[in-house]
Amino acid sequence: MAEQHTPRSLIVTLYGAYGRTPDDAPLPVAELIRLLGALGVDAPSVRSSVSRLKRRGLLVPQRTADGAAGYALSAEARQLLDDGDRRIYARPSPQLSDGWVLAVFSVPEAERHKRHLLRSRLGRLGFGTAAPGVWIAPGRLHEETRHTLRRLQLDPYVDLFGGQHLGFEPTARAVTRWWDLESIAAQHREFLAAHEPVLRGWETRTAVPSEEAYRDYLLALDSWRRLPYADPGLPAELLPRDWPGERSADVFAQLHTRLRDAGLGFVQPPVTAG
Repeated sequence: MAEQHTPRSLIVTLYGAYGRTPDDAPLPVAELIRLLGALGVDAPSVRSSVSRLKRRGLLVPQRTADGAAGYALSAEARQLLDDGDRRIYARPSPQLSDGWVLAVFSVPEAERHKRHLLRSRLGRLGFGTAAPGVWIAPGRLHEETRHTLRRLQLDPYVDLFGGQHLGFEPTARAVTRWWDLESIAAQHREFLAAHEPVLRGWETRTAVPSEEAYRDYLLALDSWRRLPYADPGLPAELLPRDWPGERSADVFAQLHTRLRDAGLGFVQPPVTAG
């Protein structure tokens, strides 16, 4: 299945990669259109996607220093991106000794919409389903889970527990019930099919043109940033021998090292004297 890069997702990825500045300066609308245009997104799609992100409270309209219309990240959006950095760029070395965190929740029928929100959010954090109403994740995700549930004001409905698996079947077999490992592996293989050839192409080049670096990096980041949430990062001994996750993480890490800073030249082109 071909990768899908929606305009809205690409805008979030752009802000995550290049849009967080020490002074929280807004990106001019004209620059958003130029930068997304390099990825094949037309101006009307950029404008409508920005409007949706504004309605969701992720982008805030602001004037730039020279008075142009622009958009800055909201405080919530910046926090989300900062939290995401720990997942997207980290290379954890998970161990069985890390244990597990269990999330058990109970939501009154009158607030059942929050039940769906809880399930959705726990799934997006990388939790698997151990039993009805019982969700499980590697223990190292404990603090991020606490922070996320508190931010969404869902913590009153959830109890968190930490511990070891003491079940009657091997843990390696149990995790195949808790997570759909084949689906996660398929996502890694899809990433590799799209971006490993890109890396191999860059390995044969000496010059790194900034626009090409920007385009290839942003598309790779847009694809990759979902994977560390779909994949909980299980210890190697619990995974199939041909697990593709480590290889896809390595491909992204190499693309990041090779292309991210080179692409900055296209995002912030040098000012020429008039």
